[in-house]
Amino acid sequence: MAAFACREVVGFGATRKIYLLVGVKEHIAVENGNRGRREIRSEFSRKQRAGRRRTYFFDLRRTRADDFYLVLTESTRHFGRDGGMERHKIFIYKEDINRFLDNLQDTVDYLKDELMPDYDFDEFMRKKEQAERERYEEEYYDDEEEE
Repeated sequence: MAAFACREVVGFGATRKIYLLVGVKEHIAVENGNRGRREIRSEFSRKQRAGRRRTYFFDLRRTRADDFYLVLTESTRHFGRDGGMERHKIFIYKEDINRFLDNLQDTVDYLKDELMPDYDFDEFMRKKEQAERERYEEEYYDDEEEE
């Protein structure tokens, strides 16, 4: 059993209504004072910022049958028009996780080895680590000067 949710999307000068199929595992009518929605909690969660606009979330959630599934979410902030957020989710269930990871790894390997072999993918991590070291040193030296 599934329900439909309606959401209006404004973009490119037109307003469209999008009907989304909402799975039973996500939205179940339960009388718990939560507007008919079951509280959805993550058992494990990680957040990765990607610039000013995008954030990725990696969440493990539990079903009512005590199974687990992975939710990958891309959240994009829209500056300007309404300042809202747009979210895209992918649900990966336990029976698909190994194949998903294999295909993801194959795709990343192909990108790194075949399409962009000369690109330094670690460049951004080194820049981030350097900025963190500099921030730490500034804080450390500021603390010494105050003493």
